[in-house]
Amino acid sequence: MTSARHMHTEFKGAEMWNPNTPLSEDCLYLNVWSPRFNKTQPQNMALAPVLVWIYGGGFSAGTSSLDIYDGRILSKSEGAVVVSMNYRLGPLGFLSLPNNKNVRGNAGLLDQRLALQWVANNIASFGGDPTKVTLFGESAGSASVGFHLLSPDSHSLFQRAVMQSGSPNAPWASVSQTEAWQRSTKLAKLLGCPTSDPAYLEVCLQKAQPEKITAKQYDVLMQPSVLGLPFVPVVDGDFLREKVEVLLSTGKLPKKDLLLGLNKDEGTYFLLYGVPGFSLTQSLITRNEFLHGVNLTMTNENYVTREAAIFQYTDWTDENSKMGNRDSLGTLVGDGLFVCPLLEFAHRYSQHGGKTLLYLFDHRSSINPWPEWMGVMHGYEIEFVFGMPLNVSLGYTKNEVNMTKKFMKHWANFARTGNPDIDGAKWPVFTPEQQEYVTLNYNHPEVRAMMKAKECHLWNKLIPKMEKVSG
Repeated sequence: MTSARHMHTEFKGAEMWNPNTPLSEDCLYLNVWSPRFNKTQPQNMALAPVLVWIYGGGFSAGTSSLDIYDGRILSKSEGAVVVSMNYRLGPLGFLSLPNNKNVRGNAGLLDQRLALQWVANNIASFGGDPTKVTLFGESAGSASVGFHLLSPDSHSLFQRAVMQSGSPNAPWASVSQTEAWQRSTKLAKLLGCPTSDPAYLEVCLQKAQPEKITAKQYDVLMQPSVLGLPFVPVVDGDFLREKVEVLLSTGKLPKKDLLLGLNKDEGTYFLLYGVPGFSLTQSLITRNEFLHGVNLTMTNENYVTREAAIFQYTDWTDENSKMGNRDSLGTLVGDGLFVCPLLEFAHRYSQHGGKTLLYLFDHRSSINPWPEWMGVMHGYEIEFVFGMPLNVSLGYTKNEVNMTKKFMKHWANFARTGNPDIDGAKWPVFTPEQQEYVTLNYNHPEVRAMMKAKECHLWNKLIPKMEKVSG
């Protein structure tokens, strides 16, 4: 999710996420996979449900052309139309200039909406049902799905939503207009554009080479952090009419079915990229390195709040254990940046929005090339959603082949009916009172409750109160 992804450029686990096509401003294309053009399917078949994919990458990197996002297996296996889109990224997609009506921010989100409008107008020609469109995305793509749920002008363009490991209320997912303006102005200065004349500033930035713009984008960040994303969605008064927290509490959410969930070890991936002391071969960290990692994660919180998190995530019977410090920091990063924001979104949406269903994915792929300690990492459910284990040349196990078939059926059934049940197993509706969810792996789905209840009370309730009290 950061430029530091290129630290491991020769490593297969990193390379699979790096763009496999040239950087270009001419990027607004979409891909369509349709069973209608499968010769084994009758041409008069009923219109199929449509699954529209939004990729992640921290709003700064990514492309729909990655091999892992190939929609042909999902489309063929489930008789669904699968669509993926590109959208503008980094400053090209999320620049917001002061008092400028032309460059207000959120161009990348508007690109996504434009793709959804294209789907609404044209997908029937590809055998897709425009009244059964399900958005699904992962990480920043999942946050994007959430932003469309929060933006009324998107509501008529889809009926259901799937959010995988990301939410719009996460601390990395949006910035205030003031912060967006400050970052954009700093980028302009780095590119040699004078900032005193708003009209000329826009012209100067338009003339700048996109390679230079993207190369300088991380220099606008004021301090290092585990997940530093320089150009992200902004509260612009249009696409996002209020702060996300306000939108989630107003009771004006759409009554659309929502399936959302997490992976067991959301935080470990980011330790390798954002915390000193971590590498592909080194992960055992000292107590001081753990504390430094906390500071890099909680960059906007004060000292008292950080101490509360340190208290929660320390094994006080063995606080100097290097393995314990590593595992605790991975859990803290995952909970603070992904797990607890998404669970708070689930709480709010289940109260004010539509039917809400929650999952936890807890299977580590047998061909995962990353170190074993990283567990079930951020992003590593995607291969099962898109059916990659059905490619026999990749060497997945028989259990994983069966599991990916179940995954695809869950997602496709949800797109068809709003109900992801398969094989008679009932998926409980998430409510704030019961907080039930389903575990997804190669075993029979298991119903559990109260995911991370204690930890998320800290992040979602206690820390905000402490920030207010301690200033």
